[in-house]
This record gives sequence, structure tokens and C-alpha cells, in this order.
Amino acid sequence: MVCCLVCAIFLMARRYLEYRHTQDLVESLRPSAVTDEGSAAMADMPESSSALAGEDVSGTEAAPAAEPDKVPVPNPYADSFLANEDMAAWLTIPGTNIDYPVMWTPRDENYYLYRGFDGKDNKNGCLILDTDSSLDPLTTNLIIHGHNMRSGAMFGNLTDYENEDFYREHKTITLYTKECQRNYEVIAVFRSQVYKKTDQVFKFYKFFQADTQEEFDDFYQNIKALSQYDTGVTAEFGDRFLTLSTCVYHVEQGRFVVVAKEVEEGDYNQPVE
Repeated sequence: MVCCLVCAIFLMARRYLEYRHTQDLVESLRPSAVTDEGSAAMADMPESSSALAGEDVSGTEAAPAAEPDKVPVPNPYADSFLANEDMAAWLTIPGTNIDYPVMWTPRDENYYLYRGFDGKDNKNGCLILDTDSSLDPLTTNLIIHGHNMRSGAMFGNLTDYENEDFYREHKTITLYTKECQRNYEVIAVFRSQVYKKTDQVFKFYKFFQADTQEEFDDFYQNIKALSQYDTGVTAEFGDRFLTLSTCVYHVEQGRFVVVAKEVEEGDYNQPVE
């Protein structure tokens, strides 16, 4: 009994230290001015993406080129990109603790599953961009995975989106890439699972690219049907998405999913060098 108690205390202490290391490391990477500026920019966005005229863009495309009236600005996360070449982007949901680097390692998708930004062992892991997602050229859907930590780290609070009031206060998501700031609005919130390969069902985690209207409709109609409430946000062929996924335990291999639609691009960034 005493031995079990000592082990439990040791594990709790270790998890706390890993959590503090994660938070301290991320805090050291996080630009102090970004949160306020990003929140202000997102506050100016319309309540519904239907008020925005989007480009009819289909297929895979390269990162956007700066428009004549947009002067590239310094990348707020330039130091973080330079500190670790595996960093693909920085994800933030204004008003929440979800404010972390996103790692992308096509050579081994699970490399940061239990490693921190510094590469050291850490049960919190990092947010991970799915290997089949790509920022350059840009795929229709970017999928980011993260642990559902009891401490609230990573995607530990993502399930707060099951509360529609929480959604109303946190509709917007921002992704800072090397090239630009991408702004999104939540379009669907649902529970799902990782299915067997032979199961003939909708698998949200298999959708990355819509080259046809049929491929787009299959994804769009399914996420809308699964959504726990109607966000009022609509999409059409050519729109692009960001999908956040974390583990939940309503079924074996359960997943909680938040899908957001890109509504506008923010600042274009100067090269990171």
C-alpha cells in the first residue's frame, strides 16, 4: 500500500513538472504582443462568414503571394520557427489556453507525440499537423492533433466547445504560418472515433483534399450532420478548413473534433531568416 502511494505521488509530481516545463517553454516562445493584436484583429471579423466574399479556389495551391495593398510584416513567431525547423505553424484560440506551436514531421508523424518543442521526453507532447496535411502547397483541410490533458494543456480544454455558450464566445481560431496569418471561424463541433479500415463510414481524419464538388460535399454534409449544434456558418466548394482533433472516451478510440472554415487571410509575413 505504501509503495503504491509513493509511486502515485511520484507520477503526479512528474506530470506536474512536465506540465510546468511545457508551459514555461511555450511562454518563452510566445510573443507578448501577439495575443492582444490577434484578438483585436479577430474581433473585427463579421459574426458569420456568409458576409465575406471568398475566392472560388479548388485543388491544391501554393502559399498566397502578397497583394499590392498588403505590405509584408515581420513574422511574430520568427524566432520560434528558427529555433526548431519542425515547427509548421502557431495555433491560437483567443480567450483560451490553446496557444501553442504546431509541429510537422513527415518522416515520423508521432515524433512529438510524447516530446516537447525542445525534443525532450514529455507526456504532454506537442500539437501535431497530420502528415497528410500540407501548408505549401496548401491542402483543402489541415488536421491538427493534440492530447486531451487533464491539466488543460494542449487540447485539454477543446471539449469546452460542447457548450454552445463557449462556442459563441470563442468562434475564431488563428493559425500563424511562415507565410501569413490565417483566420478561421468554427463551422462544426462533434464527437467521432477512429474506425476500422473496413468500416464504410465517414472518417473525418481521412479528408485532406477536395478536387471535386463530390469530395467537398461528402465532407461538408457529414460534418454539418454530425455537429452538436448549428453554428450558422456555411461553406462552398473551394473553401478551406482547419480541423482540431483530440481523444475522448465515449467509445473506444473516441475523438472530439472542431472544424473551422478559413474566412480571411491576415497579415502577410516577411521571410523568416
